Amino acid sequence: TSVNDSGLLDFVISSLDTQWSSALLRGAQREAARLGVDLVVTTTQGNPIGTPDWVDHLVERGSDGVVLVVSRLLPAAREEFARVRVPVVLVDPVGAGDDSMATVAATDWAGARDATDHLLGLGHTRIAMITGPIDQSCHQDRLDGYRTALQRAGMTFDESLVRYGDSLAGGGLKHGLDLLRSTLPPTAIISGSDEQAYGVYQAARKLGLQIPQDLSVVGFDDVELCQWVSPQLTTVHQPLADMARVATRMVVDMARDGTLPSRRVELATTVVVRESTAAPRA
Repeated sequence: TSVNDSGLLDFVISSLDTQWSSALLRGAQREAARLGVDLVVTTTQGNPIGTPDWVDHLVERGSDGVVLVVSRLLPAAREEFARVRVPVVLVDPVGAGDDSMATVAATDWAGARDATDHLLGLGHTRIAMITGPIDQSCHQDRLDGYRTALQRAGMTFDESLVRYGDSLAGGGLKHGLDLLRSTLPPTAIISGSDEQAYGVYQAARKLGLQIPQDLSVVGFDDVELCQWVSPQLTTVHQPLADMARVATRMVVDMARDGTLPSRRVELATTVVVRESTAAPRA
């Protein structure tokens, strides 16, 4: 049997203006095409979703399922989706620890731990972190991974080396300048996203610092930007296209079999070492 009758899947994402969102959309589109279903793309522009009207509109249009990417779900959204029996899979979800919905995520905690270990291995002892939006569980996990790696290396976690960013270049510039102008500046900075890491590059340039000679920088995501910037950015690779692909397939399976599995799929992250990290200056 085909997915209901319409063969329509909804792909809902906050915006399409980052390389991160493009990578996710690419993965979902490829899988939808392979499975013979059409993808309807909606951007939320940061608005919370899951009102009864919104969900009813979805049903009226004949949507067979929804792939939701880091959207702010209203508390009632889960009940709304359950009420209309539309299968939903969350990708890289904002809300932590909810088992009532199927989710696909990356191993954020391990990714940040590995990034920190990479810098510790090079000899860095003052490693700063600029997180992404800290209300999102993926960024909490990354901060925890960073903290764990430091503690395992016998180092004290220093709150003054943490800044809470927005994942955007502007946040990287602002917090990067703030950290690098401090009395005891870090010799390495981990950023919660690649775009924000680019802002750290701008901060370093403004202060006449060279990457990686004066400052090592690590990003997170591994979007195309990493290979465009100079020096090329060391980062934590998140299999974004794969995450969206797996989520799309899960939604289609749920729609076709009528089952609503509650399961969490985690795809592995890996550190990709490029040119932006080196041993600190003696």
